[in-house]
Amino acid sequence: MQAVKDASHLYEVERRARHAERPGFRISELQISPTQKVPWHYHTHIADTFYVLEGRIRVFLQDPKEDVRLGPGETCTARPGRPHLVVNDGDRSATFLVLQGVGDYDFVPLVPAGR
Repeated sequence: MQAVKDASHLYEVERRARHAERPGFRISELQISPTQKVPWHYHTHIADTFYVLEGRIRVFLQDPKEDVRLGPGETCTARPGRPHLVVNDGDRSATFLVLQGVGDYDFVPLVPAGR
């Protein structure tokens, strides 16, 4: 798949907010329902660090395979080039921050949208 600079059209979330953005770094807040997910993808030059504010999320990673369950105050980082998927791991909405950097942002989906 081809990298995109804005992935917001590729997956649905309950709420999306940007708290900070500077060249090479940004902080976003996502709220996902129990049925929503951030699909499999990776970033060429940046790491994603997930920090849970409310609820629970589950981060699946590849290379090597890893399954990380996070609750409020817990973090997990996916290094550049490491495929990852984020799902809600509870029965209510989950809210988390995604710290992305340092480098140029891209989103490389592993499977085409809609599959």
